[in-house]
Amino acid sequence: MDTDDCAHALLQGLLRLGSRLRHERPPGALSANKIIVLGHLRRNGPCTPSAVALAEHQQLQALTRTFGELEADGLITRERSEADRRASILSIADAGAQALSDDLAQRAEWLGSALGVLSPVEQQLLVLAAQLLNQLADAPAAAGPGRRSA
Repeated sequence: MDTDDCAHALLQGLLRLGSRLRHERPPGALSANKIIVLGHLRRNGPCTPSAVALAEHQQLQALTRTFGELEADGLITRERSEADRRASILSIADAGAQALSDDLAQRAEWLGSALGVLSPVEQQLLVLAAQLLNQLADAPAAAGPGRRSA
């Protein structure tokens, strides 16, 4: 299998799985952007709004409202940066970590059940695949037609 075939097969599988996971979202689930922000802060710790947007391949303006809603709901905190008083530092609050866990729980339950039909070897293969997918998600963007600048 060449790289193009691999990319197409992987894309098809990821899109189908993503669609299924969106279907498994509980009523009143957090928006995709809220999950992105909370997940980033939980994984990486406190950082600036610009750093979140850059790392998550989002436009800062597209996340500004999300940051405000998360802060108003007590899911993140915002403090002035000690290094640059003009900048703010976002942190996930305990309530935000709990909301993220609760929001993901139903999908994780479905996925765990679906994984039950796979052999232990297949499950281990998916653990490795998940690590590789995270590496791919962190890869620099390729330049090309239709690419947005960050």
